[in-house]
Amino acid sequence: MPNIPADLILEPSWLLPMVPARTVLTGHSVAIRGAQIAAIGPTKTIREQFHAAANLRLDGQLLMPGLVNAHGHAAMVLLRGLAEDLPLDTWLTTRIWPLEARWMSPEFVADGVALALIEMVKSGTTCFSDMYFYPEVTANAVRDCGMRAQITFPLIDFANAWSKNAAEGFRKGLALHDAYRDDPLIRIGFGPHSAYALRDDELIKTLTLADEIDAPIHMHLHETANEVAAARRDLGCSHIQHLADIGMLVPRLQAVHLTQVDDAELELLIEGGVRAIHCPQSNLKLGSGIADIARMRRRGLVVGLGTDGAAANNSLDLFTEARIAALLAKTVSGNPATLDAFEALELATLGSARALGLDAIIGSVEPGKAADLISIDLTHSGALPVHRPESTLLYTASGSHVRNVWIAGRHLMSDGRPTTLNETDIRARAATWSSRLSPESGTVQSDRER
Repeated sequence: MPNIPADLILEPSWLLPMVPARTVLTGHSVAIRGAQIAAIGPTKTIREQFHAAANLRLDGQLLMPGLVNAHGHAAMVLLRGLAEDLPLDTWLTTRIWPLEARWMSPEFVADGVALALIEMVKSGTTCFSDMYFYPEVTANAVRDCGMRAQITFPLIDFANAWSKNAAEGFRKGLALHDAYRDDPLIRIGFGPHSAYALRDDELIKTLTLADEIDAPIHMHLHETANEVAAARRDLGCSHIQHLADIGMLVPRLQAVHLTQVDDAELELLIEGGVRAIHCPQSNLKLGSGIADIARMRRRGLVVGLGTDGAAANNSLDLFTEARIAALLAKTVSGNPATLDAFEALELATLGSARALGLDAIIGSVEPGKAADLISIDLTHSGALPVHRPESTLLYTASGSHVRNVWIAGRHLMSDGRPTTLNETDIRARAATWSSRLSPESGTVQSDRER
């Protein structure tokens, strides 16, 4: 007779655990107790050892760790489609910043984050990293729905929607950190926009305070060739070199984009233990450049994957992001074996968890780790026949076929229906922003025509 109690036993057709690497299991089940994975093993063994409150058969479905979106600006989903086909500098200065200056508010962030949460949950993301205004509003929405998140508060040395300067940003951000200090699902960190958005003394202060409270630092770095050229003109070196000179290249630094990195700069990142975060779709769409992550990974740099904001990417589907990352890596290297399906899926799960410093908790299906799990239906016509489940996951529309989502053992989506988010209400709120943000004439022109 089974004598070990469990809350739930999941019995999928396939299990992709990420650890061991390059492994797909069949005939295996996962036992969950509380917020954690209690055991993994052959279904017969799990049934013999555990008696659970519920057993859920996931016929035709693959179970895997939830996706980890290592970089984004969730509320910017409300700006999706309003600034198209423009380079980053123009995109920011002529479209995004004016829109934010006019419309940014706690209401904007609350409605935007709600829409982002529903999109992420429904496409299999169970943890995300956010960097945007009104982080306290984002944290509240995340807590209410039961998502897992790293939320970094914005640090910019000029007046913005959330703070009048960096000093106020530090004060408000540290208060937010204190409010969520003991939250099991939400971690608060420092979000300096970029190396050029703060003075050196403010960057050093960021590192000092982050060390004191053991918090991450999340920063855009070497996003475009123009940024690097401006640094060399103004500083006499690149931002990576400058951050190395002031002691900022450390393991708690999460460097986003890195599209322009030479060998010497890459060595500095590796020596410092910096974590890299790759956002291929927004980089491609904005013409910002291509991060050579195969080279970075080969040299030992930890690399995670992010969608960036939906204003630049237009989607928060991390399965799609992983597919683009794989295809891009193959093209850059000229080798179709580069970043294969197993590696790309690991990038979106355990790789991103490592980049955020959360890999002891999430990113793989292992006993003792959080029960952050998703199941994907592989019986739809676009997936059949399933010869290699990992390839099916990466190269087909997997995000649209996620059926179940658990975070810390809590069922956030059951058979395609979110359980903690009111999708009807969220869509209605988003629709009001469609009319408010559109041009007053009611005619949407292309940005090229403006």
